[in-house]
Amino acid sequence: MIILEFEKIIFELDAKIKELKNLDTKDLKMIEEIKRIESKQKKLLKKIYSELSPWEKVLVARHQERPKTSDYVSILVDDFVPLAGDRTFGNDLAITAGIGRFKGVSVAVLGHEKGKDTEERIKHNFGMPHPEGYRKACRLMDLADKFNLPLITFIDTAGAYPGVGAEERGQAEAIAKCIERALKFKGPIIATIIGEGGSGGAVALAVANTILMLEHSIYSVISPEGCASILYRAPEKAMDAANALKLTAQDLLKFKMIDGIINEPLGGAHRDPDFIIKAVGEKIKASLLSLSNAGNLKDHRSNKFLDLCRNYGEQ
Repeated sequence: MIILEFEKIIFELDAKIKELKNLDTKDLKMIEEIKRIESKQKKLLKKIYSELSPWEKVLVARHQERPKTSDYVSILVDDFVPLAGDRTFGNDLAITAGIGRFKGVSVAVLGHEKGKDTEERIKHNFGMPHPEGYRKACRLMDLADKFNLPLITFIDTAGAYPGVGAEERGQAEAIAKCIERALKFKGPIIATIIGEGGSGGAVALAVANTILMLEHSIYSVISPEGCASILYRAPEKAMDAANALKLTAQDLLKFKMIDGIINEPLGGAHRDPDFIIKAVGEKIKASLLSLSNAGNLKDHRSNKFLDLCRNYGEQ
C-alpha cells in the first residue's frame, strides 16, 4: 500500500505487529503485546483521520488505491453495457458511460475513470476528459431520457484536459453543453464525488438533483496547485490554497453546495473498498427513493442551482 507522509507511524506499528506475529504467538505476553500495539494503532489512525487538514484530505482523495468508477460499476451495476464514442471525433476513455441495472432498476451510468496503474492511467488520460468525452456523456443522457432511465454519475477528476488539441476541438463548449443537457434531463440524477472533483470538468457530471461526497473527497473550482500558481505566483503554496478553497466535504455541506456525506472506513476508502462501495450503493438507492416524490425533477434540479447562484450572489 502507498504510504502517505502523515501515515508513516501507522505503518511502522503495522510492521511491528507483523514482526511479533512471526514469532511465537502462543506466548501469552506476546499475545498481549500484539493486542496492545493493535489497539494503539487503531486509536492513532482514528485520531489522525479525524484531524486531517484540507491538504491532507487532498492527498487522501488522490490516493492511487481509492476505488475508481470501474470498481463501483463492476459491483453496483449488473449487466453493464458500455457506450463508446461521440459520433463526431472518437471515444474518450477518461469517461465511462453505459447502461445497466442498479438494485434491479435500469439506469444510465457516467463517471470519470483514472485507471489503477501507470498503463491504465495513461490509457484513461489520468481521468481528464477531452471534448469527445463530454459529448459522449450528452449522448448517454439523450439515450437515458428516451427510455426514462435515472442517471447515476461518479466524479473523480483533476479537471478537463487542458491540452491544445482539446481546446481546438471545443473543450469549453463541450463542458457547457454537457451542463446544459444535464439541466434539461427529465429523470433523477444522483452524483457522487468519489475522489477529486476539479473545476468545470467535474461540474459537467455533477449537475444533479442529489450531490453526495465521500468523507475524504474534495470538490473545488480549481486544484490547490493551480490556485497557488495563479493567486500566489508560487505553486509550493498549494497547502495554503487548499485551506482557502474550502474544498472538503465538510465545508461544502456547511455551505449547502452538496446534499450529503458518505462516511469512509477508518483510514480512508482505499483501506476497505468493499465497505465504501456498499455504502455508496445504499446512499444512491435511498436518494433515488427520496426523489420519487420530488415532483418535476428538471425544475427541482434547475431551482437547486439557481438558488445557489442567488444565495451566494447576494453575499
